[in-house]
Amino acid sequence: MPLGAVRPSPLVEQATARLREQITGGHWPVGTRLPGETTLAKELGVGRSTVREALRALAGAGLVQPRQGAGVFVIATEPAEDWPARLRRAAVTDVYEVRMAVEVHAARLAAHRRTDDDVTALHTALAGRRAASTADDAAFVDADIALHAAVVAAAHNPVLADLFTEFTPVLRDGLVDLLALTGLRTAEPAHGDAAHAALVRAVEEGRAEAAADILRAELEDPFGPGHPSGPGHPDGRTEE
Repeated sequence: MPLGAVRPSPLVEQATARLREQITGGHWPVGTRLPGETTLAKELGVGRSTVREALRALAGAGLVQPRQGAGVFVIATEPAEDWPARLRRAAVTDVYEVRMAVEVHAARLAAHRRTDDDVTALHTALAGRRAASTADDAAFVDADIALHAAVVAAAHNPVLADLFTEFTPVLRDGLVDLLALTGLRTAEPAHGDAAHAALVRAVEEGRAEAAADILRAELEDPFGPGHPSGPGHPDGRTEE
């Protein structure tokens, strides 16, 4: 199947798309060595530098791999799914399991590493969560996540902070949906206030295990004991 010349601008994107079609369509199976840059450039009607950039993009997508002295080989016919895409497909319960691992350890570290500025940020976030008790579910969830983010930030571990940031969008959407379904805040607008206040105190006072235990208990049963819509309950598994 001839590749066909591409039209001007943006050449790299067009060349990448054409080469990707050949790979995903099965024209070049896994293990195939691609034609050389000169050949590809001639077929696509572009310069070798454009082909080089296109191949770099395909390598980044996990479709091809250059082998020194041997050429560029097809290693997959489907692009590698990136982390944000996998998170978007994740169930709330799966995200909660990761959240548990990240946040409980972060709370423990935060109690050891918090600075005066961190303590101020925690109290500000707690006040913001309380103020949001009169707002809608989305605003309340945002304020709740802001408090948890302040705890993670106080751990002063950039990897933990990045992990938390990555799964926050999926977590937020899942919590907003669950609150809407359960109507939990109708009876208790500032649901979980006592536990969150205790968490802030434990971090401020340097009680690492207490902070970890408080956060673990809150994440294990965020909707109250045995609530059927909570992520910890078998019926609470919600696909995003």
